[in-house]
Amino acid sequence: MAELMKAMVLTKPGHVELQDVPRPVPADNEVLVKVSHSGICGTDLKIYGGGMPAIYPVIMGHEITGTIVEGQAPGGIKPGTRVIVDPTVFCGTCYHCQRNQTNLCPNGELLGRERNGGFAEYVTAPKQNVFALPDEVSDEEAAFTQVFSTCVHAQRMAPIAPEESVVIIGLGVSGQLHTQLAKAAGAKPIIGITRSAWKRDLAQEFGADLTLDQNNDIKAQVLEATNGIGPDLVIETAGKVETLAQAMELVRIGGRVLPFGIYTETEGKLPFYYFYYKEIQILNARASKGEAFPASVDLVHDGVVKLKPLITHVLPMSKLEEALTMLAQGTGKRMKVIMKNEP
Repeated sequence: MAELMKAMVLTKPGHVELQDVPRPVPADNEVLVKVSHSGICGTDLKIYGGGMPAIYPVIMGHEITGTIVEGQAPGGIKPGTRVIVDPTVFCGTCYHCQRNQTNLCPNGELLGRERNGGFAEYVTAPKQNVFALPDEVSDEEAAFTQVFSTCVHAQRMAPIAPEESVVIIGLGVSGQLHTQLAKAAGAKPIIGITRSAWKRDLAQEFGADLTLDQNNDIKAQVLEATNGIGPDLVIETAGKVETLAQAMELVRIGGRVLPFGIYTETEGKLPFYYFYYKEIQILNARASKGEAFPASVDLVHDGVVKLKPLITHVLPMSKLEEALTMLAQGTGKRMKVIMKNEP
């Protein structure tokens, strides 16, 4: 008889329940990880709400950290090693994988969407998808590092030169991380935009030079702060067509737009003429690559980027549905929520 484990199972959109399910058995090319923590991402909210398709039933969760209990991975990673898990599974042989675009693999899967993920006691992952953690990086920070790696990947696609001006629309988790990365790259000024006063204050603590209320005359204030030219780069993290349109309006002629948010809308209005008139470079980023994980861990370890101030809740795994509902409502001072397995 298969050994069982506890898992939070999404049986249909909007419904998660605690179940006893078979503990996964790792294949020859996989390791088995005992999950300690798994973070909730905006992608999880979209899967939970049905806006992003998934195969039901599924165990969500792709921001995973834990300890290897079976199997060995490259780099001397063996049972007992604390690891972070890259949730992007790729085939390694297709056109994209052969060109180091593993995050775009058409045969790929995401842990927590096409394959069972980390809101459970155990998860399996390909050997090349686990990376050892230094003792100085806590389990909570490690679970958070997956989403940080997507920001690192995105800013590698749209690299920021010192003294370039950057606007960040949306100052949720990813917006705060992009603010810190832009500061580390030497951007100036860094301008954050959100309706939330406490998120604006937080962004200023992380290095934003100016923060603006979305309800005010944004364009005039951004132009004034950028010598009448407009920003070199606009990073859109809200994942809405209307804010993508705003990014195109704000960016300078010849500037760059990084659409970082995930857009589940199927229609909307964009200022299409700006594509031609402004010669805008659109640099879209999807997930991240394995190479971004060690770099992200190093940035956290060295204190270049601070994750702990963004972790507002650490809850037991059994409270997953409560946590998802709380995040979906979007009220109060909530930022990163990490789910924790009991010892």
